[in-house]
Amino acid sequence: MLYYLFEYLNELDVPGAGVFQYISFRAGMAAFISLLITITFGKSLISYLRRKQVGEDIRDLGLEGQMQKKGTPTMGGLIIIAAILIPTLLFSRIDNIYIILLVITTIWLGLIGFLDDYIKVFKKDKKGLAGKFKIVGQVGIGLIVGLTLYFSDEVVVRQVASKGEVSNIQSSEWKQDEDFNIKYKDIKSMKTTMPFLKNNELDYNDFIPFVPDDYTWLVYVFVVIIVVTGVSNGANITDGIDGLAAGTSGIIGLTIAILAYLSGRIDFSNYLNIMYIPNLAELVIFCTAFVGACLGFLWYNAYPAQVFMGDTGSLTLGGVIAVLALAVRKELLIPVLCGIFLVENLSVMIQVSYFKYTKKKYGEGRRIFLMSPLHHHYQKMNIPEAKIVTRFWIVGILLAIITLATLKLR
Repeated sequence: MLYYLFEYLNELDVPGAGVFQYISFRAGMAAFISLLITITFGKSLISYLRRKQVGEDIRDLGLEGQMQKKGTPTMGGLIIIAAILIPTLLFSRIDNIYIILLVITTIWLGLIGFLDDYIKVFKKDKKGLAGKFKIVGQVGIGLIVGLTLYFSDEVVVRQVASKGEVSNIQSSEWKQDEDFNIKYKDIKSMKTTMPFLKNNELDYNDFIPFVPDDYTWLVYVFVVIIVVTGVSNGANITDGIDGLAAGTSGIIGLTIAILAYLSGRIDFSNYLNIMYIPNLAELVIFCTAFVGACLGFLWYNAYPAQVFMGDTGSLTLGGVIAVLALAVRKELLIPVLCGIFLVENLSVMIQVSYFKYTKKKYGEGRRIFLMSPLHHHYQKMNIPEAKIVTRFWIVGILLAIITLATLKLR
């Protein structure tokens, strides 16, 4: 909202008002305000949750120091959501299609997570919101995101004419960019980034050869639903020890901010030979607010945690990361970028599947890991919790570097 105010002031030649035209300034302010909100109001939220006895009811799984956490306030994801939304609404262009999608996703998944935590805490039902309702909610937001990205006329890719084509172009569809002295046109395209390949692109229209182009949207929406559901649940599973989910999400958010900035700038995208996506750079503001919220939450969530984010936070963080990756057309990089979430998810699936298989075959269930998800396996090995989290963060940083390296490694 402040963007429009300062845009008006700039038209009146008010000194300094023009600084709001710069993405970098607004992104920095969004990160600062987000960090300020979480640190300043986090303590008040923790005190309020304690008064209301909104504490985590922890089962004894035989993990060192686990039962000491019983009663720790949960639903801290509320402060994360506030710290994302408030700076985004203040500093971004709220008519931007990508910002609108991310705001809807944050609120939507925040409500699902809140309902889950509310049932666990106030209804004393440890199972929380039934799994089928969670899936329905995740599929619902996946449908909204997928259909919007596929059909919206505001979601386009800019095609730049090559030097050989410029002299032959007569069509009115092509426009002239005076700043960069190029001819271009904005087109609807279902191309996404295919890492490590020379042309670095995959068109969903060619994804399944026998599917007619008229039905490509079904394939794309299905992929979106899988991505949103998978990453959202991955973040939820990863939120098992102090600071792990928040720190990992912050690393991923910062990486996507860099990707969004590069793809949203025509000069950088031309230099790197990647897709230029008009209006995408506005997402950098959302991303920096996201990173600020994660880092600010760590102020209270780092070991030993004073508050847990609960499903209110973890489902939201995962879903938001998924939609961000889809918006910057990097969803095929999710197995690398969100490798921590993926491994945590797989460890649970492998453990459960192997246990059921061996129980059926041998009459007793056997396990591959000492305990799943994977972070609990290392806890069972008596590795200190803080060391596990730090090592996971280091792996997350390495995965982020590999993700950024794909811009040039083809």
